Amino acid sequence: MSKKVIIAVVSIILVVGIVATAIATVYHKRGDNTDLHKKINIMSNFCLYTLYQESCWQTLNSVNSTDPKEFIAKAILAAEEATNKFFNYSDSLSIQVENNSLTKMALEDCKDMMNYAIDSFKASYSNVYDSELHNINVSINDLRTWLSAGISYQQSCLDGFEHNNNMKEIMQKGIIVASELTRNALTIVTNLQNILSKFDFQLNITNARKLLAIEKNNYPSWFTAKDRQLLTRIDNNNLKPNAIVAKNGNGQFNTIGAALVAAPKNSNVRHVIYIKVGIYNEYITVDKQCTNILMYGDGPRKTIVTGRKGVKDGGRITTWQTATFSAIGNGFIAKSMGFQSTAGPEKHQAVALRIQSDKSAFFNCRIDAYQDTLYNQVNRQFFRNCVISGTIDFIFGDSSTVIQNSLIIVRRPMDNQFNTVTAQGKDYIDENTGIVIQNCKIVPENKLFIDRFKFATYLGRPWKKFSTTVIMESKLGDFIRPEGWISFEGPNKNNYEETLYYAEYNNRGPGSNLNERVNWKGYHKINRTTAMKFTIQSFLSSKEN
Repeated sequence: MSKKVIIAVVSIILVVGIVATAIATVYHKRGDNTDLHKKINIMSNFCLYTLYQESCWQTLNSVNSTDPKEFIAKAILAAEEATNKFFNYSDSLSIQVENNSLTKMALEDCKDMMNYAIDSFKASYSNVYDSELHNINVSINDLRTWLSAGISYQQSCLDGFEHNNNMKEIMQKGIIVASELTRNALTIVTNLQNILSKFDFQLNITNARKLLAIEKNNYPSWFTAKDRQLLTRIDNNNLKPNAIVAKNGNGQFNTIGAALVAAPKNSNVRHVIYIKVGIYNEYITVDKQCTNILMYGDGPRKTIVTGRKGVKDGGRITTWQTATFSAIGNGFIAKSMGFQSTAGPEKHQAVALRIQSDKSAFFNCRIDAYQDTLYNQVNRQFFRNCVISGTIDFIFGDSSTVIQNSLIIVRRPMDNQFNTVTAQGKDYIDENTGIVIQNCKIVPENKLFIDRFKFATYLGRPWKKFSTTVIMESKLGDFIRPEGWISFEGPNKNNYEETLYYAEYNNRGPGSNLNERVNWKGYHKINRTTAMKFTIQSFLSSKEN
């Protein structure tokens, strides 16, 4: 055992001892040793699973109760408060970066992301307090999703400073407490069933038959019957939308942005916007107040939202800000629309579609760009019958995403480049995030076809330490490299070959041969039983994914 590990263990033991002594002193003055032992026992069991036990004990010490629900809520509240402090700290740095436009933009992005993280923590905290502890089992997937989003936002904040190492170091130091407390809260929620069982406290079990019925319908459990009916009515041309957008003036609005401004805010009712045929040269943000928006067009090649921002636009823009279309408000649905960035490969990272919306879904949509086409940033996302095209890392992010029955087109990159379909960004082991590609086709575009063996193409590379990607029941073209996957090399990048989770199951086509696949500890050739854990219902809705 190294000296650093010994010192760390001793430090934790000392802190636990100090906290336990402080608790004992308080309860001794009250003359209540029963509650004393119970509280220490509760704290011990809650902190046992956490990576940052010292922070955990210090956090839970302030709980003046022996109700386990209070400890769960406190862990989440502590993460929220620490993130808010980091937001204020980030704001105080604005003067230092006044003369560096790119760093200033990254700092503003970071502040926005901390606000989104705080929203996720608030939702988690409210969920815990509004639930009976016996029934909290049904909320575990929600809690894990929102706390995972908090971690992703914290990491995305730091990623924005890749161009400025000095500022990145400052931000990394500033975010340590928020990062530790968020990860502790997520670990507690992830292990909640085991923790509560130590107190002989049993959670109610979800009805298994209901889950099987939903799985059979091939939609996530959170996709309502009413929403399915709306999609059917769109297909049958039998739906009266709440708003119509038409470039030629033959609608209530000429632009998508104007229709969103007029849309109801923070609504629990589905608001339907029909966008008629046309190329809409707009940068669109469906902001967090625009909830439950359903947009549909006349087809992914007829109703197109387009932009051309890229990171190499004079070095003045972050990847986050390049997005042509950003879906943030929860419950967003898009159907029969195109989203594209025409920046080209020369501008490097250029996002066509960025998604933060929880429980979002895309049907018969087309997402086209080159590098970083589809940014699945956070929360639960579902794609069906879509087309997604790009070159490098063109499906990336840290959400829980299932892409089903879709066409994935690899485009011709610049000379001396190679293609990677995915770059998943899971950074902490207890996050419930990952990319699942099921029953899709991965093919080269026509411009690449003749040179498809000249430019190496891989299924993915690990952007973060616990990168998780599963490709199953899909057809892989002959241009996929025999090794299948590649390490993420570069400054300060580790290979993550032992900590990632990459898996393939029952794929077909000449690119699906597994004989020469990478020999990494984190790569798996899985069977049907394991693959079932990555189906729509299991992966997007289960507390155990």
